Amino acid sequence: MATYAIGDLQGCYAEFDALLSRLDFSPSRDRLWLAGDLVNRGPGSLACLRRVMALEGAVETVLGNHDLHLLAVARGHGKLKRNDTLAEILAVPDCDALMDWLCAQPLLVADSARNRVMTHAGLLPQWSLAEARELAAEAEAVLGGDAVDDFLAEMYGNRPARWSPALEGLDRLRSIVNVFTRMRFIDADGTLDFSAKEGLDSAPAGFAPWFTYPRRHPREADLTLLFGHWAALEGETPGARVRAEALDTGCVWGGSLTALDLDSGERIAEPSHQMRR
Repeated sequence: MATYAIGDLQGCYAEFDALLSRLDFSPSRDRLWLAGDLVNRGPGSLACLRRVMALEGAVETVLGNHDLHLLAVARGHGKLKRNDTLAEILAVPDCDALMDWLCAQPLLVADSARNRVMTHAGLLPQWSLAEARELAAEAEAVLGGDAVDDFLAEMYGNRPARWSPALEGLDRLRSIVNVFTRMRFIDADGTLDFSAKEGLDSAPAGFAPWFTYPRRHPREADLTLLFGHWAALEGETPGARVRAEALDTGCVWGGSLTALDLDSGERIAEPSHQMRR
């Protein structure tokens, strides 16, 4: 039995299928951890969504910002952007069922026995793992409940940029979800910057990658943090002061789709097929 963590699929179905074949992946034997952003920008978003759903108990996936964007658009609280490749999903007769499945997916998955955790964008250094799990569960309850439309209608936005336990209502939920799905650069107080999306040299003054800050909880120093979201890192975490594994290697941008064997540490990459079309 092997467990593999794979970065953002973003609709790269051909590469996903080829990578699973290279891994000789068997859902009866092996397990997948997917770092979110199953859909958008690539040509096979619907196929990715259906394949992951079909894997059922063999896969753990977290929600990414593109997955949440799909939910918002499908439920009438957002608009398609020029480069979105979500129209095929929105047109299928079972779109509502697909969205119900997405709503039920978590923002965080953890393996306490092996001391590892996965979210789409990372883990705020100020949060303990216990706190992060509680906050994820808080947002997940809304996404999977009757108030989901209230949140999706107010989900877009960069404020508040800094988490505070005193936050309430939709501001609190937006802050939680932004940390889990959109975080890249932060300052020493945990304020998020949303303007810079490229490599490390694009950091605004006073900001640095979240993984370059030590965790505030020394007993969690050995925690391995698995994340996607940041293709410009190309799978590297220079200057990391935590155990962080970057999984997004930019398949949809012509890079590769990478699987990390969580037991051996080996990385297996399938080159992007995007430039072959």
